Amino acid sequence: MDKLHFNEHISKRFNEDLEDLKSQLLEMGGVVEQQTINAVKAIIGADSDLAEKVIAVEDDVDKREVNLDEQCTLVLARRQPAASDLRMVVSVIKITRDLERMGDEAQKIAKMAIQLTESGASPHGYVEIRHIAAIVQQMVNDTLDAFARYDVAMALKVAKQDKTVDQEYASAMREMATFMMEDPRSISRVMNVIWALRALERIGDHAMNIAEHVIYLVEGLDVRHNTASEIEEQLAKR
Repeated sequence: MDKLHFNEHISKRFNEDLEDLKSQLLEMGGVVEQQTINAVKAIIGADSDLAEKVIAVEDDVDKREVNLDEQCTLVLARRQPAASDLRMVVSVIKITRDLERMGDEAQKIAKMAIQLTESGASPHGYVEIRHIAAIVQQMVNDTLDAFARYDVAMALKVAKQDKTVDQEYASAMREMATFMMEDPRSISRVMNVIWALRALERIGDHAMNIAEHVIYLVEGLDVRHNTASEIEEQLAKR
């Protein structure tokens, strides 16, 4: 299987096209990562102003997605890339989509923050949000780093963290159910926390997707729908 050789094209412009795609994707990733961090700060700190800023950023994220899709289409049409070059363009398209969806989930958390602020902040679930957010935010950071460095080991680390997020999310849901049974008056507020936790879990899923795309980019190996242990086994055989 061919490895990455993005700096070996006869056309200097082709190299620049690929580097530009990578650079813009990482810029978009940085915006979405900060959007996620701010959304969590907004809900924990009952900061509706910060939440509004998170929501406003989504228009920028959407524009970046459209722009990157257009540029990828142009590269495919003009350069007709093959092998690792084609994988790079395809991976950028897929990762861009996951980043945009991460932004959507961050926006949901921000909306929950505003609703909680307006209804009177409830402490139920904030510990769980803080705990799961710490893991998810690390996943987002690591998966972007894995793409920037073409680091399969880092991508595999992210894949392994996804199971931890799922376990923590399931535990948090049990806690939320207990809160609602003990105090029915808290149901509305706790439901907002539940939706925020769900959004965080989905951000983790998208980080996992990006990790899979990185492995495909570097190794040419499609590991979608595989567990972290299965991915590790496949990589060990190469």
